[in-house]
Amino acid sequence: MSTPANSGRMLRELMQAAHLATLDDLPGLIASHAARVGLRDVAVFAVDLQEKALRQLTGRGDDAGDGGERLNIDTTVPGRAYQRVAMVAEAAHEGRRRWWVPVTDGVARIGVLRADTADGDREDLRLDLRDLASLVALLLLSKRSFSDSFARLVRTEPMDVAAELQWNLMPPSAYAGREVTLGAMIEPAYEVGGDAFDYAVSGSALHLSVFDAMGHDTTAGMTTTLAVAASRAARRQGASLVETSQAIEDLLTSHFGASRYVTGILADLDLDKGTLTWINRGHHLPLVIRDGRWAFELSCPPAAPMGTGLDLPVTVRHHQLQPGDRLLLYTDGIVEARDVEGREFGRDRFVDFIVRHHSGHQTLHETLRRLMHAVVEHHAGRLDDDATVLLAEWRAGQQDRLMP
Repeated sequence: MSTPANSGRMLRELMQAAHLATLDDLPGLIASHAARVGLRDVAVFAVDLQEKALRQLTGRGDDAGDGGERLNIDTTVPGRAYQRVAMVAEAAHEGRRRWWVPVTDGVARIGVLRADTADGDREDLRLDLRDLASLVALLLLSKRSFSDSFARLVRTEPMDVAAELQWNLMPPSAYAGREVTLGAMIEPAYEVGGDAFDYAVSGSALHLSVFDAMGHDTTAGMTTTLAVAASRAARRQGASLVETSQAIEDLLTSHFGASRYVTGILADLDLDKGTLTWINRGHHLPLVIRDGRWAFELSCPPAAPMGTGLDLPVTVRHHQLQPGDRLLLYTDGIVEARDVEGREFGRDRFVDFIVRHHSGHQTLHETLRRLMHAVVEHHAGRLDDDATVLLAEWRAGQQDRLMP
């Protein structure tokens, strides 16, 4: 690769050239600029919604087809780079070295970057590849929200209307900052109806919520969409957790009477002190995993699901987390997935999976990827109900270790 000055100039020129580019322009722009500093056969691969495969961004606008490469995450070298969030090299043709570099936004994994070099394994080369992958991540994020090409690329089957609503509503599935790292997964990705997760940061507070609407159809998706929107609107006007849940209740009953409802956990975590404040609106109780070994359920009398109009009292609970505690919010589709003999995946298996895989030096987000695949496999490859999990780990005093 060329000198650091040339590499820096290449990155600056790529950034400037991309301002008016569409997502379909990016593969050509990235490859042509990278070639100026000795990088060959450069390509970008994005992860699909279910995190099973890495799919090449071709720039032809037809990425739902078979024009680009498709790489299995569990069985390939680039898949290993994605799983480990680590740069991996292998031999390439003509004596070159092929690099697979994770493309991430913070801890959110977007895909991988491929690049061939004639050089060996040098520290400055690794730094240059990492910087290029970081810029690629920012470019993808800036273009994908208005690109049907990207939406096609990361889908492996048709998506129904309810799922289209939900995926455009929810925040990214990974976040790290202010003493916390967070991940979330939801299945079935293309037919999700009534589940949703939400989170937001404001100063030293992290808001967390999980919702599960009655039914599994487009109306269930609309119910959850209204619940999340009402929650955000109330929260951003300074409403308490109880007031926020009442705002959801009022909106749902005004639209559906008492015929549609949503259960949920709404919580606020003080990121400085680790104090968790939460309410339960007819939902599964949160779990805490402590010391990476044992788990316990937080208790709270359940209020009625939001939208029933039952007007039962809502109890506010507080719990003091310890550094390293992992908070789990989930919906019934996780624990109630059944195998062919009718046996549930179950809470114990759920918790044990998190403990075993996360303690095995996997990132939180890789643990959740494997968990969801295990749940779907347990249910013979197809879930009958939505399954959602949100895991937040409070890392007080270990901010420098949030990145994988």
